Amino acid sequence: MEVTKTVFGTTKDGQTADLYTITNRAGTKAVFTNYGAILVEFWVADAKGNLADVVLGYDNLESYFVNGPNFGSTIGRHANRIGEAKFTLNGVEYKLDQNDGRNNLHGGFNGYHKRLWNGRTYAAQDGQAMEFTYHSPDGDQGFPGNLDVKVTYTLTEDDQLKIAYEALCDQDTVLNLTNHSYFNLAGHDSGTVLDQLVWIDADEFTVADSESIPTGEIAAVAGTPMDFTTEKPIGQDINSDYQQIVWGTGFDHNWVLKTSADHFDLVARMTDPKSGRVLETWTDMPGIQFYTGNFLDGTEIGKGGVSYVQRSAACFETQYYPNGINRPNFPQPVLKAGETFHSTTVYKFYTK
Repeated sequence: MEVTKTVFGTTKDGQTADLYTITNRAGTKAVFTNYGAILVEFWVADAKGNLADVVLGYDNLESYFVNGPNFGSTIGRHANRIGEAKFTLNGVEYKLDQNDGRNNLHGGFNGYHKRLWNGRTYAAQDGQAMEFTYHSPDGDQGFPGNLDVKVTYTLTEDDQLKIAYEALCDQDTVLNLTNHSYFNLAGHDSGTVLDQLVWIDADEFTVADSESIPTGEIAAVAGTPMDFTTEKPIGQDINSDYQQIVWGTGFDHNWVLKTSADHFDLVARMTDPKSGRVLETWTDMPGIQFYTGNFLDGTEIGKGGVSYVQRSAACFETQYYPNGINRPNFPQPVLKAGETFHSTTVYKFYTK
């Protein structure tokens, strides 16, 4: 593995943010920054051996200060939405930022993707590891407990990007970590992903209201546009008049996976017929948010001056269900004091 480290820029408070580039023998290249523990670039070959960067992002650090779509970000302390920006834990009500209407989204106004993490890279048994660590104090974003979190990306020689999450807190807290990379397997600058194919190993999804907050209802995908149990083009049902699609302006929902805490599974696959690139998502988390870039509108100017249009990428955010802390029938995103949280998600690339 080849590893380089360069300066990416200076944060608002005058600290240096770095770029780390890891390249394997096949030429697959992952670029990270310790600002937000963000995946900035991911270059992988197509069926003809041509490399392309398949994740959306920015050329400069300053754009990541805003990063409205959360490109490539490590999301915490709680990914996705919490209804009415509040929850009760151990009889105490906690109030959070209302940064998505009256709800909380991705931790609030000052998410983990807008913090400078400690970064180091080292040779691991299965590849080259990029480790980021961060200390989140008690009361940060409104959440209880002093939390120490570690996110380790590992690029393997067979083009897997492994993401291992680890966290420890001194109080019971709410924790839901994810990666918010936007994937376009034809290349980040190639337009929409509507012709790319997706399969999701889920028979159910969590029904959401008009504010994208799960109601607690879990519904079958069969007979609805939410059914990806058979691979189909992203664009096939994305403009249907199905209420969930209308409210979400496309796919922006949590699918109920068949995983368990000790069961690591293939849960989703994305295929680009033109380039031959395939992306598999493997995880041990109970849910996955499949999001099709519905709120991109061409105003986000990304790498190389590219205008990112609506549906120019798809996200596979492994997670606890949104608003789970307020829905007792959902898996609970609670980390007990003194217990260590562990979870792994793998993005596996190949061609066919």
